[in-house]
Amino acid sequence: MTMNLTLQDATFRQLRDFVYEKSGIFIPDTKKYLLENRLVKRIQEKNLSSYEDYLYLVMYGGNSAELVKLFDAVTTNETYFFRETQQLDLFINDIVPKVLQEKKCNDIALWSAACSTGEEPYNLVMLLKEKVPAVRMQVIGSDISEGVLESAKKASFTSYSIRNVPQPYMSKYFKTNGQTYELESSVKNAVSFRNMNLVDSAKMKSIRNMDVIFCRNVLIYFDDKAKQKAVANLYDSLRPGGYLFVGSSESLHNVTRAFKPLVINKVVVYQRG
Repeated sequence: MTMNLTLQDATFRQLRDFVYEKSGIFIPDTKKYLLENRLVKRIQEKNLSSYEDYLYLVMYGGNSAELVKLFDAVTTNETYFFRETQQLDLFINDIVPKVLQEKKCNDIALWSAACSTGEEPYNLVMLLKEKVPAVRMQVIGSDISEGVLESAKKASFTSYSIRNVPQPYMSKYFKTNGQTYELESSVKNAVSFRNMNLVDSAKMKSIRNMDVIFCRNVLIYFDDKAKQKAVANLYDSLRPGGYLFVGSSESLHNVTRAFKPLVINKVVVYQRG
């Protein structure tokens, strides 16, 4: 069934404000078409007849599952193993030794914030297992979308996700199962997943004293105010001296002065004062 649906400007603004209020994700006018395209399928699946009906459903339907679907629709969730490898190299070769030296112990606490389907936190576990096998690790993966977290817990990946995985890692940590690649259980069991909204200060209080946080390619979805709130929450979740990685094309320059940018091998990492 094809429907001639149009997302009216007023409805778009209401939807946008609702998403922003609930998640801190800001959808600019230029992305209206994206929301329109991505929600058509939901409207059809729910047998609704308009965007107005859909707006009513998410605002007043008391349906948190639909909120999850809405968040899924407005975030891209593009992720794969060994993404932005210069950052991963810096993490494992420079930052991990620094952390262990600073703490004078063999424990490390990591958080992959907005981890989507889990590739990033699992990737960090594999790197630690390879390079510092004796380390005791606590690794958290979090996302605002329950849908992607369910997928992350299954730890079953497509050829797209694993396309950059070096062969030694591939043969050691994955087994092929038809069209999918199943992650080895010691890696899978090393990550605990939580539903987390980065602008929800009360919820964010549950994560403290992290050594390293990865929050890559997430802040691009936030406007300045939500960015500042999210970054302040991440700051509080790090131990003093802890490290924050944002996407290689992102910067905290106009967001906060609370972090000290360190440039190592031309890669920027932010350190909590």
